[in-house]
Amino acid sequence: MTDTKTSSSRHAVLDLAPLELDCMNVLWPMGEGTVREIRDALAARRPRAYTTIMTIMDRLARKGVVERRKTGRAYTYRPNLSAENARAQALSQVIESFFGGSKESLMAHLDGAQPKPRALAAAVAGGAGNPVLAATSPAPAAVASSAVIPPTGGDSVT
Repeated sequence: MTDTKTSSSRHAVLDLAPLELDCMNVLWPMGEGTVREIRDALAARRPRAYTTIMTIMDRLARKGVVERRKTGRAYTYRPNLSAENARAQALSQVIESFFGGSKESLMAHLDGAQPKPRALAAAVAGGAGNPVLAATSPAPAAVASSAVIPPTGGDSVT
């Protein structure tokens, strides 16, 4: 019997719980593995019961992140998404969600510098509806007033 989910990882990598991501980080270099192999590889830094890892792997299969096939009495799991593709997808989500799609703003943040005004304006314009972006970016008054988060001065916006 084969239980194969072929949908190309319809769930975002950032939607994975920490233990799900730990299991994926073990599975990617293995290529494929059973619950026991994954649990054993995780045991040194994050020991968990066999049934816990079995539940996590079942969730990942239902999400379409891994595919599984019956091998004897156990399932063998294989990632549907490479580690490189997962990183690219996660980074794209961060850039879009927190930096208004501006790679330049992300790089400036990583360098600890303020982004150039053109990149900042593009990021603010692209993320005007994003409360995180609007609250953390120095923005023009018109854009900042659309933020969902009230000012920190104690006055609430109604």
